[in-house]
Amino acid sequence: MLTKQQIRFCLDEMGNMFPDAHCELNHSNPFELVIAVSLSAQCTDALVNKVTKNLFQKYKTPDDYLAVPLEELQQDIRSIGLYRNKAKNIQKLCRMLIDVYDRQVPRDLDELIKLPGVGRKTANVVRSVAFGIPAIAVDTHVERVSKRLGFCRYKDSVLEVEKTLMKKVPKEEWSRTHHRMIFFGRYHCKAQNPQCGICPFLDLCREGKKRMKKRAAAENGNHHAGAKGLG
Repeated sequence: MLTKQQIRFCLDEMGNMFPDAHCELNHSNPFELVIAVSLSAQCTDALVNKVTKNLFQKYKTPDDYLAVPLEELQQDIRSIGLYRNKAKNIQKLCRMLIDVYDRQVPRDLDELIKLPGVGRKTANVVRSVAFGIPAIAVDTHVERVSKRLGFCRYKDSVLEVEKTLMKKVPKEEWSRTHHRMIFFGRYHCKAQNPQCGICPFLDLCREGKKRMKKRAAAENGNHHAGAKGLG
């Protein structure tokens, strides 16, 4: 696990690498953000943005989503994975916003989680991005980066990762750290082929060191094989 100083170094360095890290889902209000984040489960932000471009022109309010048959909404988001289930949840969520929340997206974590299709991750994104409330949303990138770098343990659950990061990262930095970790995981420390060779954290990173050793061994092996072939 990282020391306090190492954590500070990681946070500052990610800030240098991705000073403009932000939510990449296009939206113009909290309601659109809830819909966009719900759609983004197991799907890229780029694909969601492609779909919401037309979706958000057609549907402006919770009432609009309920004014069409479910099948029509499914067709509108058809290119997104799990679209049938997501369409169902969106209509249920809109019904609840109308019936319980006076058409306003709630700010409270416990209230947000009551909305169909909204888990802790979605709720934390909405709180952080739409309402400016300090929050850390643990998606696949944040989880991977936290575990690889040693902010957290490999066996930690998503909730444990969230709680550990909340303890180790200063509260006023939660939201920007969450975005920077996502950018770092999405563009640098990828699931496949992370860029260990040019990573500022290589000295701290257990996984990076292991990968570089393996790579060196493989290259050595190839080198010997090549040399034999020349003989």
